[in-house]
Amino acid sequence: MISTDAWQTAETPGALRGLPITRPEVIVSAILRSRRPILVVGPEAAGAELLKGKPIEYAIHMAEKTGAQVVATANVINEFMVRGFKKAVGMPILDLANRFKDPDWKGFDGQGQYDLALFIGIRYYLGWVTLSGLKHYAPHLKTASLDRFHQPHATWSFPNMNVDDWQKQLNAIITQLEVG
Repeated sequence: MISTDAWQTAETPGALRGLPITRPEVIVSAILRSRRPILVVGPEAAGAELLKGKPIEYAIHMAEKTGAQVVATANVINEFMVRGFKKAVGMPILDLANRFKDPDWKGFDGQGQYDLALFIGIRYYLGWVTLSGLKHYAPHLKTASLDRFHQPHATWSFPNMNVDDWQKQLNAIITQLEVG
């Protein structure tokens, strides 16, 4: 059974809720249609342990396959450097959210606003408020939460799932990006 209830108790997202990612093709299609994707990686991506690596390694694979800009929040930039990934920039998530809302911001490379922001490894409560702000104040930006707990403020989000199912979904996304 797919659960799209807010994972954090007592949180009420309002009438406009994001769509659950029930098939990896949904998010792969959104990534491939995007002109300027950005991948926001939080501290839990380096800490969570999956059977075949950590979520940060999935993020690196996604970035390499899509050419997405990578932003490391908190101290995650060190984890990218340890893995030899040099295309990540570091920025606190709330500063990044404010930039997403700024219509004059041209992105890290000066080429213009991003149209799809993928979030992985963000602490749930921080993702909740960040995605809520983006939903209301950055309507040009589509968002996707690739974490294992449903974020109803994201445009798309995985439903609540166990670690094994989450890893299967991440593997399927990587596989389809390699083919697509």
